[in-house]
Amino acid sequence: MVKEGATAPAFKTTDTNGESVSLKDFRGQKVVLYFYPKDDTPGCTKEACSFRDGFSKFKKRGITILGVSPDSEKSHQKFTAKYKLPFTLLADTDHSIADAYGVYGEKKFMGRTYMGIHRTTFLIDEKGKIKKVFEKVKPDDHADEVLGAFSE
Repeated sequence: MVKEGATAPAFKTTDTNGESVSLKDFRGQKVVLYFYPKDDTPGCTKEACSFRDGFSKFKKRGITILGVSPDSEKSHQKFTAKYKLPFTLLADTDHSIADAYGVYGEKKFMGRTYMGIHRTTFLIDEKGKIKKVFEKVKPDDHADEVLGAFSE
């Protein structure tokens, strides 16, 4: 996993609308890069909605929110429309971004082992450095926790 103080791994992918997006597009801005397992599942919906509900606070402070999951652009379109998400979701269908950040790996659920995304959030500063890493995220009030970390 990428550690605090390290340079955020570069990436290039597509967003909900199929537009090309790369991390360097956000140089000079503070970025919340949050990884979540799957669109429209209970925990992921709670997390996305917490960022949605706090979006104006992030925007006022000039902080960009980017959500990343292995879902397709089409899945992101449905998820965004259903919950009126005002921020960008990125498609990582080959989990190359998750691999670069070290958040794709073995998971266990109900006695089953499988490969997937570990719910993790990275705060990236204006110079492209990792300011803070949140592991084992609790989806409900995560946005407030993240906003508070930018004040530290």
